[in-house]
Amino acid sequence: MRIFFIGLQFLTRIRIVRQDNWSMEDFGRSVKYFPLIGAVLGSIYALVAYTLLDFLPQKGIFFPQHIGVVLFLVLPILLTGGLHCDGFMDTMDGVFSGRSRDRMLEIMKDSRVGATGVTSFVLLLFLQWALLLDMYPSDKLIKALFIMPIISRLMMAVSITCFPYARPEGMGKAFAKFAGKGSLALAGLFTLFCIVPFGYIGFLCLMAAIGFTFFFARYVTGLLGGLTGDVYGAVTALSESLVLFVYLLF
Repeated sequence: MRIFFIGLQFLTRIRIVRQDNWSMEDFGRSVKYFPLIGAVLGSIYALVAYTLLDFLPQKGIFFPQHIGVVLFLVLPILLTGGLHCDGFMDTMDGVFSGRSRDRMLEIMKDSRVGATGVTSFVLLLFLQWALLLDMYPSDKLIKALFIMPIISRLMMAVSITCFPYARPEGMGKAFAKFAGKGSLALAGLFTLFCIVPFGYIGFLCLMAAIGFTFFFARYVTGLLGGLTGDVYGAVTALSESLVLFVYLLF
């Protein structure tokens, strides 16, 4: 459980048990628990959605539709500290800068966010807004919000274990170095256990996310020679949107 709590503390702002003593190997070993960490987030999202869409209406309290959608946009950012949003913006700034490989990596490491990153993030929020709004207030929204972080965290594990790391050093290198195919296999089993109750739609979301992750990760690897921690965050953010889209479509 110690390794699980280390991963939970790193990927979220949830502090059940505070972990102050950890090593790079601990970070790598936590990868296998990423889908379970996603399940913790998904349970919170689903509970909030159930409260707004089912419990409160039974009491005669109806939450405004647009305010509810905004809440579902903000809640993941609050619970994760915007970790994946930052990675997404940095990735967009670097990968689509049209510069050399070394310059792309420098741009992604820069703490400042450029116009491409901001514009891309705004467009991503608009997309998620539209997807959530189209599912509100049906019960499919509760289900989609539950499996969304589970599948997206598995895609992070796929990116870490199936593609090389682009930098000689960095926080993401610990994940790439100490998380092997065994960690990916366990992460996959945890994911399947969580999505089986959702039937074929859960597997459609999973297959779509896997296909997208390999396409995007290969494209970025061709540009950078590998992936970085920022790209892991970008894969997570984009996979979440894809899961929402597939759940809405089918």
